[in-house]
Amino acid sequence: MSTLSKRIISCIACVGLVAFCIWGSTYVVEHEGHQYDGAADGFAGEIKVSVFVEDGTITDITYQTEGETPSIGGSAIKALRTKILKTQNTQIDAISGATYSSRGFLSAVNTALAEAGIVADGSHKGNAASEDYEATADVVVVGGGGAGMTAAITVAENGKKVILLEKSDILGGNTSRASSGMNAAETHYEKEQGVEDSVDLFVEDTMKSGKEINDPELVRTLAENTSDAIDWLDKENAPLSGPLGTMGGLSAKRTHRPTDAEGNVTSVGNFLVSALGVRLDELGVEIITGATVNKIIMEDGKATGVTGIGEYGENITVHANAVIVATGGFGGNMDRIVSLRPDLAGYISTNVATASGDAIDFLGEVGADFVDLEQIQLHPTVIPTDGALVGEALRGDGAILVNREGVRFTNETGTRDAVSAAEVAQTGGNVWLIANEEMYEGSAVIKKLDKSGYLVKGDTLEDLAAAMEFDSNATSALLKTVETWSGYVASGTDADFSRDIGTPLTDLSSGPYYAVNVGPGIHHCMGGVKINTDAQVISTDGTPIPGLYACGEVTGGIHGANRLGGNAVADIVVFGRIAGQNASK
Repeated sequence: MSTLSKRIISCIACVGLVAFCIWGSTYVVEHEGHQYDGAADGFAGEIKVSVFVEDGTITDITYQTEGETPSIGGSAIKALRTKILKTQNTQIDAISGATYSSRGFLSAVNTALAEAGIVADGSHKGNAASEDYEATADVVVVGGGGAGMTAAITVAENGKKVILLEKSDILGGNTSRASSGMNAAETHYEKEQGVEDSVDLFVEDTMKSGKEINDPELVRTLAENTSDAIDWLDKENAPLSGPLGTMGGLSAKRTHRPTDAEGNVTSVGNFLVSALGVRLDELGVEIITGATVNKIIMEDGKATGVTGIGEYGENITVHANAVIVATGGFGGNMDRIVSLRPDLAGYISTNVATASGDAIDFLGEVGADFVDLEQIQLHPTVIPTDGALVGEALRGDGAILVNREGVRFTNETGTRDAVSAAEVAQTGGNVWLIANEEMYEGSAVIKKLDKSGYLVKGDTLEDLAAAMEFDSNATSALLKTVETWSGYVASGTDADFSRDIGTPLTDLSSGPYYAVNVGPGIHHCMGGVKINTDAQVISTDGTPIPGLYACGEVTGGIHGANRLGGNAVADIVVFGRIAGQNASK
């Protein structure tokens, strides 16, 4: 879509006409059909629409939004508008990752159509067929999560033409669900906040967590480049400048976190996706959503592009001098998960549905090698009903886990595999995460959980226990557990599970209190395509495949048998930049 067309979408509607301003000039576009208006609440404000109808067919939809993030809510609305115009149907699902924006837009459109006396159910078929697409670029990036966005920005900043293909309707992928932060060592933020850390300690923690099966060269490349990656994010207007946190298995407070406009610590994923999305727009990167890539074009042993299928069946072909694969893992494909790990059958997943592992197939067809595919991680704090993720940093700040008997049962900041295993051993296989008002006030993450209806609350611990449906024995145990924990925080020693209390933590001695029911869920695929430290894809004969690069969760070897929380964001930024730099050459 051209820049002018994009501007038309956010225009101000008149009767039969649309007036809008670009760069100080006013343009008027005439629409076919009668105009009907509607409005509804979106994610952070009202969404207003004008729907144009002629002979029972929707001919156009224009809209205005308040507070919608351009790369998330804005992209979702753009995609929904296209779907409605092509299919003449508003009975469609909200776009995952932008639920509030999607529902608000659809509600506003249906309000306008109700005024017109029309039910858009697909009976008036639109022009769902689309023309085939073929283009040429210096680099094509497959996958629009954090790694692909980083790679595409890097290529564009090197002055090269890049086209980004994304399977979903919006950018972000699993990155949009990342909640805690990005691990980095020897950064200016660590120095400013008085944290002692080193690249060597980062490497040691990562190798230990990965059970020493990680590729040590990849791990060192990751660790050595995190400080520069933090500086790069500063430059891209995505500063992780909040109070440093810690995650299970870290020997230092190296988890870098963002804050919102009110100064609350907020989810790193949406923060980065929003900021990087704005940067992609500033750089004019061409982005095609709804594109499922199925083949890498090879010429004389070199990757020279990709082919795929668009959302409406159109063929997509992009020719390029280099290909970067950043499609993420396969945690959203339970068939593939269970084929590799039958023991994980029945677990819920935190992954987006598009994390299906398509790249395993099309990379395998060009002779790529793979490593550690069976290494699939459970995250210990997942909402059992729908797979929503509760950030590990909440435990790092002082939240505790208790079982249905009201008792702590593990070191909450242990590695993810250890905490998950401890949860599975508890009654019912799920537990409660407990925080208080002090934590709530400083955390946009907890506030979002509250807004989504996941929390139970109580002014006192007794009230909280009642909300969690504890019996009298469990209630008494909970009171004792919190009293004991508060004593441990005061003394700096966890006598039960040796949790590190070397830094100030919330002691939970005062309410009101909040709790969320959590359990293990499929979260991250440590295994994937084999790469070297230049992010080149390695073939089964041990040599790099010319012109072919990969970054992010689609790759294997960095995280070994268990990924540290906060290392995935480090991975996507560090290796996204490496892939982008080398593909640009």
